[in-house]
Amino acid sequence: MGKKVRDHLVDTLEELGQDQFKRFKTKLNVFPVKEGYSNIPRGRLEKADILDVCDMLISYYQEDYVVEVTVAVLTDINMWDLADRLCKATGTGSGGKGQKPGASSDAIRGEEEHFVDRHREQMIQRIAHVEPLLDMLHGNVLDDEQYQIISSRSTSQEKMRKLYQLMPSWNKECKDRFYAALKTKNKFLIEALERS
Repeated sequence: MGKKVRDHLVDTLEELGQDQFKRFKTKLNVFPVKEGYSNIPRGRLEKADILDVCDMLISYYQEDYVVEVTVAVLTDINMWDLADRLCKATGTGSGGKGQKPGASSDAIRGEEEHFVDRHREQMIQRIAHVEPLLDMLHGNVLDDEQYQIISSRSTSQEKMRKLYQLMPSWNKECKDRFYAALKTKNKFLIEALERS
């Protein structure tokens, strides 16, 4: 199992260009990780190559959390396809094999119980800046027309309501992307909701 997860990580990171790999390492150093885990120090990451980074990922985040961290960081630097591929390759995107139960698996616990569905009301009331979310979803989840329609609403609440009106047509992957975008742009709110 260990070798397999590491192999998938190596395959995934080898797809990144030099600049993207640099951005990946920069994000990895500051990415908000779960309680009980720590970030890999910047000094260790700076000169690290792909194999070094994969070894550090496994040693810092263990097999049960490493894929989630890697996918979240890839998502954060807009490498959606690679994030999707890593999920599929490791089985974490299709029901969460290898995930510990807990708040972090909300995004993959099942369609009717998805985090973004459960917290609809709080999202509509409490998300103040909707545009950064729309930017992250544009092209992957939202098409140009949907993006324009939502952006044209005058208040944050109206924008979020409009976004939620589109959600019944989304599959789980779209909701996972929305969740990842929320986590990136509204970290403290999402953490508070996960604990509630």
